[in-house]
Amino acid sequence: MIKEPHPVQFTSSRIEDLMFRTTFDPVAMEGEVIVNLSLIKEEDLDPVLEIYSLAMRSGLSVSPFLRIVKGGDTIGDFRVAKGDVGLATVCSITIDGVLLKGGVMINPKLGGVVQIKNGHPVRFTDVVTYVSTTIDPLEVLMSQDITSVTQMLRTGSGKVLANLREAPLIARDDIDHILSDMLDAGISGIMEVGEPNSRVLDVPVERDHLGVVVIGGTNPMAMAKEQGFEVRTSAMSTLIDINEMKHVDDFI
Repeated sequence: MIKEPHPVQFTSSRIEDLMFRTTFDPVAMEGEVIVNLSLIKEEDLDPVLEIYSLAMRSGLSVSPFLRIVKGGDTIGDFRVAKGDVGLATVCSITIDGVLLKGGVMINPKLGGVVQIKNGHPVRFTDVVTYVSTTIDPLEVLMSQDITSVTQMLRTGSGKVLANLREAPLIARDDIDHILSDMLDAGISGIMEVGEPNSRVLDVPVERDHLGVVVIGGTNPMAMAKEQGFEVRTSAMSTLIDINEMKHVDDFI
């Protein structure tokens, strides 16, 4: 009997599914968040955790929370192989899920590389839209070795991963309120909130909308790769309860 092939699922459809399944409540500090899973060699755990901690404390991730998954253990439907360690970190699409649950019709648009100059974001230099790919854009861009997250931390200038979403202009006050609650809960990473009907970091937005740029949750992985560590990343891997995660410094 021939098995039917799995239908192609574009990243935009997967994002919508995960957004609706997100149950995280930043005020109660409970519920499920979307996580990225990165796999590293067991012997690399300590130095990679140091890199993750530096990236997270520098604001180059969505949250300082993570979960360590040892070889042989499972997370979601994925089993980590013996000799490997999985690091689950909060994915930026969690923010979209919380906004959606708060009544904001958010539209994740693209992932890309943002040029930073003297500590300030300047523009997107490379982008991949969610509707055009079956692979997470930040995974694609990270594999091209075009980031310079380490350099950005050292000098204030470089290229980091980020993504852009659009929201209706009328929802501006709700967005500010929800993002404030998330910041209090330790989930942030907002790089830029654009002006109405204006380009944000040189990318146009729809009429009567504003753009929100969020730092990519995969920047710690990109930084570890830049420093020579083997990192295999599965972005938007699954959902887990926030209380299964701990602050990265608890593992150092």
